[in-house]
Amino acid sequence: MENRQTEKVWFITGSSRGFGRIWTEAALKRGDKVAASARNVNSIAVLKETYGDQVLTLEVDVTNPEQVQNAIVHTKEYFGRLDVVVNNAGYSLVGTIEESHTDEVKEMYETNIMGSIHVIQAALPIFRSQGYGHILGTSSAVGIYSNPLIGYYCSSKFAIEAIYDSLSKEVAGLGIKVTMIEPGAYNTEFGSPDSLKMASKNLGIYDELKSNLMANLQTLERGNPTATPEAIFAVVEAEKPPLRLLLGKNDLPYIKQIYAERIDEWEAWKAISEAAQG
Repeated sequence: MENRQTEKVWFITGSSRGFGRIWTEAALKRGDKVAASARNVNSIAVLKETYGDQVLTLEVDVTNPEQVQNAIVHTKEYFGRLDVVVNNAGYSLVGTIEESHTDEVKEMYETNIMGSIHVIQAALPIFRSQGYGHILGTSSAVGIYSNPLIGYYCSSKFAIEAIYDSLSKEVAGLGIKVTMIEPGAYNTEFGSPDSLKMASKNLGIYDELKSNLMANLQTLERGNPTATPEAIFAVVEAEKPPLRLLLGKNDLPYIKQIYAERIDEWEAWKAISEAAQG
């Protein structure tokens, strides 16, 4: 059955900063109920002071599956139901493919990929028993194309794209909706030490590439993150929400160009590809 409640009950990871904080506060301001989670519950304590019983603040490390499971079950018990889960926790590793240590990559994957899976697997039994629910995952425009220096971060978002795409097909008949939110460049705290880690190795041979990229980043047009909540609300209120939603105006033209170039390349090598059929 479809949930007909006018207010939504949300579970949001990464509520302490960036999009997670903005979407958490926006949902509360519109009268919804939110289970806000963060690795350090003190970072979101002010939400409880402001919104009282309307918000449940939880200390959750998404890399800990038991902690995630307990938090989502507690959310259901506290509010009586669960409507929307927002998988938002994550960070970026900055470094070339050669320079980034595999331990650094694994650590990021634990948060960005495995953490997201922990939340999905904890929420699905509740959604299935209710017969409704909506899972939103914060992917990225770089889950569609990849950039140098953040290749491993991009790969974590590529993984999210595949997981959510598959998930949407698996739960389509269960009343459960799935949406990937794909932000472009925004003025959030994503460049802070909590959201961005630098690879420990620096070989020097990529310094010119890094300098050029950083110079280009300085001129990049960035969106206002406080303009995004209405897009999120439109998605969760939609009878048929999109599987993918870009945030911002600059990425769609570039994505169209990328897909055209990919198709052209496949077409150029079509004869070789078909001959390999046997």
